[in-house]
Formats: sequence, structure tokens, C-alpha cells
Amino acid sequence: MSDHPIDEARLPALRRRMIWTLFAVSALGSTGYIAAVVAGTLVAAELAGTASAGGLPTTTTTLGTAAAASVLSLIMLRYGRRRGILSGIGVGVLGGAVALGGMLTGSIPLFLVGCALTGSANAASQLGRYIAADLAVPERRARTIGTVVWGAAIGAVAGPNLVAPAGIVAGWLGLPALAGAYLMTVTFIGLAFLIAFVFLRPEPSRLADPSAMRVHPEGTANASVAAILRHPSALIALVTLVAGQVVMVLIMTMTPLHLRDHGHGLETVGFVLSAHTFGMFALSPISGRLTDRFGSPRVIAAGLATLALAAILSALAPPDGGLLLTIALFLLGYGWNLGFVAGSAMLTAGLVVGERTRIQGVADGLIWSTAAIASLSSGVLVDAASYAALGIIGLALLALPALLLVARGGRAEQAA
Repeated sequence: MSDHPIDEARLPALRRRMIWTLFAVSALGSTGYIAAVVAGTLVAAELAGTASAGGLPTTTTTLGTAAAASVLSLIMLRYGRRRGILSGIGVGVLGGAVALGGMLTGSIPLFLVGCALTGSANAASQLGRYIAADLAVPERRARTIGTVVWGAAIGAVAGPNLVAPAGIVAGWLGLPALAGAYLMTVTFIGLAFLIAFVFLRPEPSRLADPSAMRVHPEGTANASVAAILRHPSALIALVTLVAGQVVMVLIMTMTPLHLRDHGHGLETVGFVLSAHTFGMFALSPISGRLTDRFGSPRVIAAGLATLALAAILSALAPPDGGLLLTIALFLLGYGWNLGFVAGSAMLTAGLVVGERTRIQGVADGLIWSTAAIASLSSGVLVDAASYAALGIIGLALLALPALLLVARGGRAEQAA
């Protein structure tokens, strides 16, 4: 890679190409990743013969995402953002192939290892939002994050709805219908790798806005995580991101199995999950603009309120699902999106480059590790109580970020 200075006249075009490359990686990667998540619950339940096993693939995938987020952040710190992204996506392609092999051989351990490795591609795509943020001026940072997150809207719609057609293709190849989802995983994440390899250059940090690369004169770049979280905005951002992910995963994980147990086929499961994932990603540019216009604390508050309404509606939805459950899953996705975009923007507010790089990997690792606990708990709670109990528990979990926002939101907004 050349270290020659980049012509200032080329910077705007190079930054736009970088952002749209990250958008494409998010779109293709999420298509393959979401297809695997949708099918994983059903595959695990069939292989194990019990509903409680349905949460295992999402658990291992989120644990894989959590571990990969930390490892990839270290790779990015030492070797650059580009190598970190490529490493994560490449491992994700391998994961899709391993998961397919585990399914075809009836090996639950091998299947779950594949699911965990697939999470690496998700971690790489998620860290891409921070790369995009570094390319933007502070006044446009949230909407730039929203643009990259928006790429996953393509996967949000295509991923679940392509599971059934991919099943037909798998049948032509003499494979089980659900194997088609993992053929999709390998194909789409593989395309994401090729696009990143060709277009994610030069090293993204060379294109960053100067405001994103400042260092602290007192040298606090090596501050501990505890010290960083004493910053007024950092703790609110972290708790918001974690709580939103936990509540979303808790309810979403068991929805495919809940629908199938009440007589619905893959088409209905795909439609409801599409509504959910559409809410998660499609309105991201709006979330970014709202955050840049009104500030992260207000948008986080709106996200928490939307998640609370979604939890209530999912608990009240009739057993056979219907329109109410579809609306609840859409709101669950959009409430998460509001908190995710605003929380990600807040996480970088007022932090210098060393602090920011350190906390981003820690944050995504914590987000996904706690989400893994939620996905595992989801199946157990449904077995012990009911699907409606997930909404009630999700509502209770939103109290902590709401109280923290009330207590410290004003100081966080001033510090940003």
C-alpha cells in the first residue's frame, strides 16, 4: 500500500466510494447472515428435537460476533481497518460452509461452530459503521453511520424472503430445503468479501476527517475502559446499545418457531421477519438525520419508547400471530435502529482516536455477548412460560437505560 499523501482534491470522491463500499458490504453480508439466522432456529430445533434448542444458533452466532468484534478491533489497531474487515468477512464465508456441513451430517456441534464463525462477518460489517463515521465531519457523522446501517435493509428484506426460494434450489441439488439458506450465506458473504477486497482501498484511516484523528494532549489515549466510561456520553451510549440489542434479540429469536408452532410456513415466517429487519435497517438514514438534528439523547429516548411499545404489542398479540405481531416486530426493529444509530454516534462524542478505537471493540463485544445470553434465555423462557413472557421481560429491561438517560442525558448532550 502506498504511503504517498492523497491529493486533497480526490478526498471527497474517495470518501464517497469508501462509504458506498461499506454500504455494499453491509447489504450483501446481511443478506447471507440474516438468512442463516432465520433458518438456524428451525434447523437446531429439528436436529435436537426440542424447542429450547432453537435459541442455540443465535446464541453461538452472537457469541462469535462478540469475540470477533474484539479480535477484529485489535487487528484494525495493529494492521489497519482494511485488513480487519477482510479478515472478518473471510471467516464468515468459512462459517457458512461449516454450518452447512454440520446440518447435512446431523452434527449439532459442527453446525454451531459454523454459526459462531458466521458471526465474524457480522462483526466486520458492524464495525464498518465506525469506519464510515471517521470519514465524516462531526455535523454529519450520525447520518453517515445511518447510511452504512441502511445497507443492511437490502439483506433485511431479501434475506428472510429468499430462504424459501433458496430451499427450492437446494431441492434441485438433492439437499434439504433449509440447506438453501446456508448456500445463500456462502454466496452473499463471499460477494461482500470480493467487493471489500477490490474497493476498500486505500487504508480507510488515510481518508478520515481530521476531527476524527485528533489525539489528546495529555495522552489519555491509553486510558482504561473504566476511565473512558466516566465520560458523560460513553456510559449512556453503551447501556443503550446493550439494552436495545438484548430486548430485540430476546423477542426476535423465538418468533420463527412461535409462528411455525401455530401452523405458519416459511413464507409467513419470512414476511414477519422481513417486517422486523426492515424496521431494523431501512429507516437508518432518517435515524441519522434525526440524531444530527436533535441530538443523541432525544433520539435514544424515542428509541426506548418505541421498543417499549413493541414489547407490549408482542405480549398482547394472539397466539396465531397476525397483523399485531407483524406491527410489533416492525416496531421492535425500528426502536432498536433509533437507539443503535444514536448510541453509536454518542459513543464517539468527545472521545479522542485512541479512546474511541478502544471502546468501539469493547462496546460491540459487550453488545453481542449479552445478546447471546438473551437468545439462549429466549428458548428457555418460552419453554417455561410463553412467548408473551418475552415481551413483558423486555419491557422491564428497558428501565435501566431510561433511568440513566434521565439522570445523565443533559450532561451528555453538553459534552458532545
